[in-house]
Amino acid sequence: MAYKLAYSGLFWEAPDLERELAALQAAGWDGWEVRQPLDWLGTPGRVRKLCERFGVEVAAVCGPNATLSIDDPSHQINKRRIEFAAELGVATFMTKGPGRGQRVCSDQELDQMAAVYEDLAVYGDTLGVCVTFHPHINHLVNSEDEWKRFMQRLNACKLCLDMSHAVHWGYDPVQAVHDFASRIAYVHLHDFKDGKTVELGDGPMCDYAAFMGALERVGFTGWVTVCPGEAERTEEEKMRINRAYMRSLGYE
Repeated sequence: MAYKLAYSGLFWEAPDLERELAALQAAGWDGWEVRQPLDWLGTPGRVRKLCERFGVEVAAVCGPNATLSIDDPSHQINKRRIEFAAELGVATFMTKGPGRGQRVCSDQELDQMAAVYEDLAVYGDTLGVCVTFHPHINHLVNSEDEWKRFMQRLNACKLCLDMSHAVHWGYDPVQAVHDFASRIAYVHLHDFKDGKTVELGDGPMCDYAAFMGALERVGFTGWVTVCPGEAERTEEEKMRINRAYMRSLGYE
């Protein structure tokens, strides 16, 4: 299957979007994931024109971590970013849950967080944007069991499946694809080695070909976004390395 492949702007802290998008185009990416503050990005019209100029798309817009209350200021920030996605014509919004700290995850907290995500998802639906939950280690949902329990509480909200966090929890990412097949709306690829995130293939932390094959078998047709590693390489180098690895798997 010919997936659209995106590169995450995770480390573009003060981006020169013209430079970054030109590098994306040169490396052969189809699009990118927006992580930057809206005051860096400018208007949806500006971002759209730059994407058209360099022949790339926005795969998803991301927001700050969700909390356990719709009254938290971050909830309104997430809604503003959903609106930005809608005006830009982007169909996917992604955010993580709250940090865990030292507490044990309770059913009440799962219910509270689910209510927050469902409120965002229903709001997104009215604007044509699919809201996705991103499971993440050391956050409130922090195990295979808690992940499954949380997903049972969601209806409108879909899933951003990041295989790396499944691996960290000892959960086979191929099995996760099959377990959540009907909920997956967006996918992240990461790699990890010696306590740090690395470029794809430098681990490798899973059988990426098997994982991608599982996505194909369940009929996933959305964006697959690669997240860069922490090494002190230029963004251009990271883009080329990760895109070359995806080509090695047969994704041209």
